[in-house]
Amino acid sequence: MLKHYAPKIQNCYFNRQFTCLISSNSSNISHESHDCSTSSSNDYMKKLTFRILSSKTPEAALSYFDSVKSQINVMKNRYAHSAILHVLSKAKWYLQARYLLKCLIQDLLLNCPSRRVCVIVFRDLSRVEGVDGGKFDRNVFGILMIALCELGLVDEAVWVYRKIGGLPSTQACNALLNGLVKLGRIGFVWEMYEEMVVRGLVPSVHTYGTLIGACRSDILKSRKLFDEMVRKGLKPTVVIFTSLMRGLCNESNMSEAEDLVKAMKESGVAPNLYTYNILMDGYCKMTNLRRALELFREMLGHNLDPNVVTFGILVDGFCKDGKMDAARALFPCMMKVGAPPNVFVYNSLIDGQCKAGNISEAQALFAEMGKVDVLPDVFTYSILVKRLSEVGRVTESDELLSNMRNVGIPANCVTYNSLIDGHCKQGNMEKALELCSLMIEKGIKPNALTFSPLIHEYCREGNMQAAIGIYREMIIKGIFPDVVTYTSLINGYFKNWDTNTALLIYREMEEAGVHPNAFTISCLIDGLCKNGRVNDAFKRFLQLTSSASLEGIKNQFDANKVPVNHVAYTALIQGLCKEGRIFKASKFFSDMRAHGLRADQLTYIIIIFAHARAHHVINLLMLQADMFKLGFLPDEVIYPFLCKAYQKIGAVKSASKCLEELPSSGIGKPQEIRGLFL
Repeated sequence: MLKHYAPKIQNCYFNRQFTCLISSNSSNISHESHDCSTSSSNDYMKKLTFRILSSKTPEAALSYFDSVKSQINVMKNRYAHSAILHVLSKAKWYLQARYLLKCLIQDLLLNCPSRRVCVIVFRDLSRVEGVDGGKFDRNVFGILMIALCELGLVDEAVWVYRKIGGLPSTQACNALLNGLVKLGRIGFVWEMYEEMVVRGLVPSVHTYGTLIGACRSDILKSRKLFDEMVRKGLKPTVVIFTSLMRGLCNESNMSEAEDLVKAMKESGVAPNLYTYNILMDGYCKMTNLRRALELFREMLGHNLDPNVVTFGILVDGFCKDGKMDAARALFPCMMKVGAPPNVFVYNSLIDGQCKAGNISEAQALFAEMGKVDVLPDVFTYSILVKRLSEVGRVTESDELLSNMRNVGIPANCVTYNSLIDGHCKQGNMEKALELCSLMIEKGIKPNALTFSPLIHEYCREGNMQAAIGIYREMIIKGIFPDVVTYTSLINGYFKNWDTNTALLIYREMEEAGVHPNAFTISCLIDGLCKNGRVNDAFKRFLQLTSSASLEGIKNQFDANKVPVNHVAYTALIQGLCKEGRIFKASKFFSDMRAHGLRADQLTYIIIIFAHARAHHVINLLMLQADMFKLGFLPDEVIYPFLCKAYQKIGAVKSASKCLEELPSSGIGKPQEIRGLFL
């Protein structure tokens, strides 16, 4: 059958051996060698071609071809190849024909580009019709399409499909669709499929399997195809069930995935190892390790041996759940069943240890990899570089980068970004810029995450000229800044008292379609208030939160608006208090509490001091009680302000009580907070 694909043959130029059904005749070889030396090349090839086409059986034709093929220069003449391919195709010896075609194509690729090779082979196969129409078989072009797809020459296979005009075999159509899926050209898959259906294709189970696999995350389309296949009386295979299950698991729709397993079993299709792996992976990603382990035991009960992928899924699941000891305990089990840990398993464990803050354990695992002959990859190094850079151990990160160069593992964008970020946090901008230049020299394209740390650090230092220079360079290079980049610039300009430029950057962010996050809004509100534009901050706040409570309408958050955190509320409350608008500040304080945002010490101190200035004794007492109710215990930060507030309103007893209740450590001097009221 045409659908039984032969394994890919490598380097046919050096491996000419072909399995023949009949042993070669040595006398024929000797005879033809003599003819070759005494006849012209064309005459000789015509003689070979005629002999192949006139053979009584495909066995005889194949035996003869095998005896003379070593004397044929495929770069000059391929008559004999075309002839034997048609003979084999007509005899339905598709496996042998495909093998020969792949060898011929690979030989020609040594000297010609792939498109030229495709044209040459197609032309040669077409010429046989003029030599011997009785031996000509159109199925040979379907075999050519399959051979090209198996060699990864999918565009060339599409060219053949267009060239033949009619509909090739279903197997050839399936091979072409599958080749396009593997290349990720999903849109073209559907275009080709629709064209094939117009030409008369009747989809097979394998066709539907390929199409369902092409749907990927489009689970609705997958189900539609599945239902269509069942309606046509085609029985889904375990591969099709598993492909559909993968889409459900990717959407975390585990209940439907379990229902599909039941339907699978009811239809007489037994789940295989890949089915269980997909289900276990889905549950592990949802941190439902209990169900994943139940499936693991069920799989063992059906005598299915776990492979390294199975254990890798469990290890990754345990690590994501913070159960590092349980993940490590799987290693002996893996060795016992003959599935030793690979680089993916070690990467999961190293990443888990890094996220748990156990860098020394992660480094020990890295060292262990070398002892058990598991070579680390770029992801292994990137995990360690990222974590070491995050905790300020950039010297060790630099050493890992150097180690990568020594062992021939090229660093990727993630590796460089982590190092750049680490050096920026250390204030070493010279080294960060050096790494940025190095990655560009290595041909690695920087992204927004490359430049964001540089811009953030320059903004923190107040070097806005350097920050905006990098921002403009990003725009010129076609790298779109993210919300972090814009927020750093907005915050930087506000802190440099350049309100107009800060608002200009915010406007550019909106025009670029980048949505602000809670920190962006906090910087915007705080910056406007600190620059004396409280009314503008107030309007922006209401616009962003769809709040109208201050106008007597119930306050509500629009789900489509950006969330606002307590920092933005505190900034606005402080700005309103400075202007003496205590009523509005109090309303915002109430709104903040109503929306579940917890006020911090600073928020309470601001609102308490404002009420103290206005001599609102009742409000002051209520705020103090509310603050203690939320768990803000007496300390040297809160009580000095309470004491001063009570002194302002002449409440001597309350002021004295605050002094008495101060911690024994003494009254601190929170100069930073005190400065807010100067």
